[in-house]
Order: sequence, then structure tokens, then C-alpha cells
Amino acid sequence: MQKDIFADLDFQKRGGVIPTVTQDAQTGEILMLAYSSEESLRKAIEIKEGVYWSTSRVEIWHKGATSGNRQKLLEILYDCDGDAIVFKVDPLGPACHTGKRTCFYRTLVSFEEDK
Repeated sequence: MQKDIFADLDFQKRGGVIPTVTQDAQTGEILMLAYSSEESLRKAIEIKEGVYWSTSRVEIWHKGATSGNRQKLLEILYDCDGDAIVFKVDPLGPACHTGKRTCFYRTLVSFEEDK
């Protein structure tokens, strides 16, 4: 009997969703933060693309279904508590709805020393 791959994941800790960090598998750059439900995660695994749970629309969100900016899913990691996951992807276009490569393009604070 095959192990249930979802057995170690805690979807109930945050009301049925798990924070999902999406990372460029080649560069390591963080592209976005989204959420996965068990249903969206199963779909992502099935089609090997970025599929998430939209907390604003309260529905499954297939990244790039309308824009064409899909994410080829290469690997899924999960943390020690089973309450957060990382999608390592090959991005087929920008991740951000603004057209930027990553959603994390603005600096709030920088602690770099003066040169």
C-alpha cells in the first residue's frame, strides 16, 4: 500500500490552506506567496503546473490559465511542521499580476551598510 503523500501536511492549521512559496528552481529567486488547498495541491501534482487556492476569489486558481504565464512544477518541498510548502518551478513568464518577474520587487527596509 502506497503512503498518502498528504498525511504529513496540516491543512487545518490555517482553515484548510497551506502557505505556498513559489521559487524559481534554477535561480532560487522567490517569485510569489500563495496558498494551496488539498484540492488545488492534488491538481498541481496531476498537471505538474502551479495551481493554487485563491483566498480572494475562494476558488482554485491555475496560474497562467488566462495570462499564459504558467509555472512548470518541478518539485514540492514541505517544512518540518507540515504547514508550509515550496513549489520549485520553471516560470513560463512573469509571476506577478503587475507584469514583474516576481511579486517581491519592492524594498520595505534595507540594512545594507553604507560603502
